[in-house]
Amino acid sequence: MILVIEDDKMINGLLCKVLTDAGHPAESAFDGATGLEMALNNDYEMILLDLMLPGKKGEDVLQRIRQSRSTPAIVLSAKSEVYDRIELLKMGADDYICKPFDIDEVILRIEAVLRRSASQSGQSLDFKKMSLDREAKCVYIEGRDLGCTAMEYAIMELMLSNPNKVFSKRNLFESITGEEYLSEDNTMNVHISNLRKKIAKVTEEPYIDTVYGMGYRLSKNL
Repeated sequence: MILVIEDDKMINGLLCKVLTDAGHPAESAFDGATGLEMALNNDYEMILLDLMLPGKKGEDVLQRIRQSRSTPAIVLSAKSEVYDRIELLKMGADDYICKPFDIDEVILRIEAVLRRSASQSGQSLDFKKMSLDREAKCVYIEGRDLGCTAMEYAIMELMLSNPNKVFSKRNLFESITGEEYLSEDNTMNVHISNLRKKIAKVTEEPYIDTVYGMGYRLSKNL
């Protein structure tokens, strides 16, 4: 089930209908407070979140959700500045779609994020004191859940599956999303930065190295 938090009833209804027709049942919330309550009390496979909401802003809803849940979230907004997109990614959004949007693009982006967050198997991947649980879609260090978003989880899964590989930003982006990477896109830098901050809250031990001029790899330093 997908939760659509959008105050415009026509847009909300359209999204729910198209999603349901595409095999992704959806339900609606029309204000921030109701949407937040529904998001925290139900296990949704994804949340579509408008920013300009009555009662509670979309940014506040996203931040509150991220305090306790890693449900994939795509933001819908008329704001199109790169700064706005980067700030929302830092807050934990998995993707950002500008209004007005093409409904076919919305479906494609939703399915790309769902593929990233889908469980692949019950096996775990381990590196130093980090453990990735594919069934729970969680990443732990010394047993503490990092609270990764779907994109952050996908990055760590890819890197842990290839512990000796150096990944360029293009390689990470295209391997995870299946979409073409644009050189000016700063998405991967933001997600890596968020991951490092979450890791630093648990341990001082490095886990992701920057290989200058090449990209990122798992840290071999002890």
